[in-house]
Amino acid sequence: MPRPLRWFLLNFVILPFRPRKSAAAYKSIWMPEGSPLLHYGRALADSVSERLGAGFRVELAMRYGSPSIASSLSSLLSADLEKIIILPLFPQYAIASTGSALAEVGRVLESVACPPPLHVLGAFFEHPNFCSAYAAMAKPILKDFDPDHVLWSFHGLPEWQVRDLDPSGNRCLSRSDCCDTSCAENRGCYRAHCFATARELGSALELGEKDTSLVFQSRLGRTPWLDPDLVEVLPELARRGIKRPAVFCPAFVADCLETVEEVGIRARAQWRELGGEDLCLIPCLNADPVWSDGVASMVRDAV
Repeated sequence: MPRPLRWFLLNFVILPFRPRKSAAAYKSIWMPEGSPLLHYGRALADSVSERLGAGFRVELAMRYGSPSIASSLSSLLSADLEKIIILPLFPQYAIASTGSALAEVGRVLESVACPPPLHVLGAFFEHPNFCSAYAAMAKPILKDFDPDHVLWSFHGLPEWQVRDLDPSGNRCLSRSDCCDTSCAENRGCYRAHCFATARELGSALELGEKDTSLVFQSRLGRTPWLDPDLVEVLPELARRGIKRPAVFCPAFVADCLETVEEVGIRARAQWRELGGEDLCLIPCLNADPVWSDGVASMVRDAV
């Protein structure tokens, strides 16, 4: 948007209302330890550090928040390091998440005269360490809840962000089967990464395609976003007679506002209003021991 229009939108439309709503949402999920995202992020960093042992130093960083990428990199640069390994904790690649985090890393290191070699671990949307850990953690929860349908709910993105990463210009969102398989043409596509994650998790959990649906959540604004949207799919499932859906949020490795509040509280309330019996939010991996082992293994492989 032109700068004057952006300024007006921020100061007269977003800021008068959004912070108040966000504060109320955060209050509903706040833990004694603070933000779930920060708490679980620290727990994962500590757990991975313990597994890596001597010779490694692990720092947690937030793209927007504290500890910041700048402060965590500063802490690492103060030590005598042979290499810095960056692991963006976003399973699927998107410009708005992984791309933004790596851009900030680059901005910070621009002012460093001679930084250590940098190694970036890429998206792990179908990595066995991620998918097997998620499936192992979820199996006993699914057995206990006994759902009659499973939803893979991924964070949404504006459609243009997906189309912009299509090198051919005529595949992404132009064909009904554009994400059915992983190939060279969609290797950088967020939506294709989401479908690949759902396939791997469904296979690991021995779920049939008819027993699952892939949806997106957290839609914002009037720009076209990826479909179908979670809040629109729930009424469809209720009309089909589904009573007890379970929801995975595999775009997140740690529980946060988008999982605990948006799905665990709001979507669950919506489901009950639709006449459903119950809705189960499958927790994110957080600092699960198997996931901590997997992250440590990914780091060792990079070394």
